[in-house]
Amino acid sequence: MSILFSLLTNPVTISVLVLCVLCLTGLNVLLSMLIACIIGGVAGGIPLLNAPEGTQTVMQLLTGGFASNATTALAYILLGTFATCIATTGLADILSKKLSRLLGGHKLALIGVLTLVACLSQNLIPVHIAYIPILVPPLLRMMNRMQIDRRAVACALAFGHKAPYITIPFGFGLIFQRVIADNLSENGLSVTVKDVTAANWSIGVAMLIGLFIAVFVLYRKPRDYHDIEADTSAAEVISEKLEYRHYVMLAAAIVVAVVQVISQDLALSALCGLIIIIVFRAIKWSDIDEQIEGGIRLMGQIAIIMLVAGGYASVIKATGGIDALVNAGISAVGGSKVVAAIVITLIGLLVTMGIGTSFGTVPVLAVLFVPMCSSLGFSTPATILLISAAAALGDAGSPASDTTLGPTSGLNADGQHDHIRDTCIPTFIAFNIPIMICAILMSQVL
Repeated sequence: MSILFSLLTNPVTISVLVLCVLCLTGLNVLLSMLIACIIGGVAGGIPLLNAPEGTQTVMQLLTGGFASNATTALAYILLGTFATCIATTGLADILSKKLSRLLGGHKLALIGVLTLVACLSQNLIPVHIAYIPILVPPLLRMMNRMQIDRRAVACALAFGHKAPYITIPFGFGLIFQRVIADNLSENGLSVTVKDVTAANWSIGVAMLIGLFIAVFVLYRKPRDYHDIEADTSAAEVISEKLEYRHYVMLAAAIVVAVVQVISQDLALSALCGLIIIIVFRAIKWSDIDEQIEGGIRLMGQIAIIMLVAGGYASVIKATGGIDALVNAGISAVGGSKVVAAIVITLIGLLVTMGIGTSFGTVPVLAVLFVPMCSSLGFSTPATILLISAAAALGDAGSPASDTTLGPTSGLNADGQHDHIRDTCIPTFIAFNIPIMICAILMSQVL
């Protein structure tokens, strides 16, 4: 009973519970994090106002912690600007339209190509989900004729938006894996991006198994849809002719890839790509401000969430409740690695489902679970795997995640694809369950 009481009254527990409840009730994630941070800080004895000399208030600790994720936030803004430039020049649109004409009428070929395009959008040509309104709506009539269950397509797109960044250190994958490495290192476990890549391959395999189950078992049966006119105007106005600016964009994409490999710095590589675009006038000088504003609109929110998440972690550390919570947690799980892995993944699922971003979840989870994993004797690869899986869990299935919002934006162009029933629930079943099983089992043997 005393263990339960110490768990419930711990400032870290109070803060995380407040964060989960607020996010799950639909409050904006940024406001939820700020409120949870203040409540957790005050519960941990940190003053909200008039801190004694030599100490800091909750807000001072919060803003002081922004620096831990500043590089990631900058990379998001620059990458968002690069993606906006690609969209403005129409390169992604042309490539998407060419692909749609080559797909033919084969069901598995269609799903396979959509999966491949989704994967490339996260790593090689990092346009995120901007391609979906161009590529998917014109294909809906073809899908209807083939009686493809759109839930299978939603799972394919979600796989492409999620698995590459978990397993491949390129594009958004480099951001995610660097966030994992940096936050684990800040909490006492020295980790590099290479270590994260080496540990996370099994999550990708688990998701691939989930994709096969979704396509060949759960949603393989024909499903009827009405031929309702979808909004394909975004695709119809696109010419398929490659022009000078498109070749410059292709060159810029190659530069981004090469600089990433050499420097392992996505902010620098995105900046180099933007310099190529500007110097060779793929984007007019007078339009640069517009492109940066577009990048901020596309990625600004998650960049700010990452900054606040870093500050949130600083406040949580300063409460002094982590050690007590870790000790109580170890007592509660009885020293069992299996039970601990289940608890870690379940908490990660709950937090990410609320926040809607695996990237922003990492700083919150790392503060608590790195010392717990260390105390329970988990190896470094097992700790990386558990934290990565706990952060990724819920991204597929969360109503607020780009992993689910993206597929719905295209598949519901004719109003016949429900966001919750046809995207969130299928992707939750297809991916979160395999990821959880993988993390629990693999963490015992790594």
